[in-house]
Amino acid sequence: MGFDVEIFLQQLINPAYLWGALLSLGVAAFSLLIATVIGFAVALGRLSSVPGLRAPAVGYIWFFRAIPALLVLLIMWNALPQIIPALRADWYSPFMAASIGLGLVEAAFMAEIIRSALLSVDDGQSLAGRALGMKPASVMWRIVIPQAVRIALPPTTNEFIGLIKYSSLASVISLRELLTTAQVGVNITFRYAEYYAVAILYYLV
Repeated sequence: MGFDVEIFLQQLINPAYLWGALLSLGVAAFSLLIATVIGFAVALGRLSSVPGLRAPAVGYIWFFRAIPALLVLLIMWNALPQIIPALRADWYSPFMAASIGLGLVEAAFMAEIIRSALLSVDDGQSLAGRALGMKPASVMWRIVIPQAVRIALPPTTNEFIGLIKYSSLASVISLRELLTTAQVGVNITFRYAEYYAVAILYYLV
C-alpha cells in the first residue's frame, strides 16, 4: 500500500490531534502537580525521625513504585467507582481518573527526588538560619526549599517528559488523548503508518 503523504498531511493539521496533544499535556501537568504536593509530604515523612511518620512514607514509596501505572489507572476508573459512590458522578471523568492515578504513582518518584534535593542542602544553611532566630518552618520555607528546588528541577523536568508519554496509558480508560486519537483513525481506515507517524511527530514536538 505504501505511505500516503496526502493522508499524513491531512491528519497533521487535523484539530483532533491538537486536542489530543493538549489533553496529554493537561494530564501530565495535573499529575505532576498532584505528585509534587503528595511527594513533598511523603519526602518529609521519609526524613522524619518519628517512626509513625517514616514507616507510612516508606510504605507509600515501596507500594507505588512496585505496581504498574496501567493497573493503577484501571483501578481508578473501574474498581474505585464500585466502592466509592461519589466517584460515579459526572465530575469523575477519564481525565480526572488518569490525572489522579498517574499523580499517585508519580508521587513515589517525586518523593525520592525531593528527599534527595532536601538532603543536598548543606546543614550549615539550616544552622545559620536557626542562629538568626528563625523558626524551623521558616528555615525550611525560606532557606532550604529555595535551594532544593534548583536541585530538583532537572530530574522533575525528566519526570514531566515521562508523564507525557505515560498519558498514553489513559487510552485504556477511554480518555481520547493523543495516542487514542491516532488509534481511532487507524480503526476506521487501517492506515497504520500515516496515523501513527502523525502521533510520533506530535509527541516529539
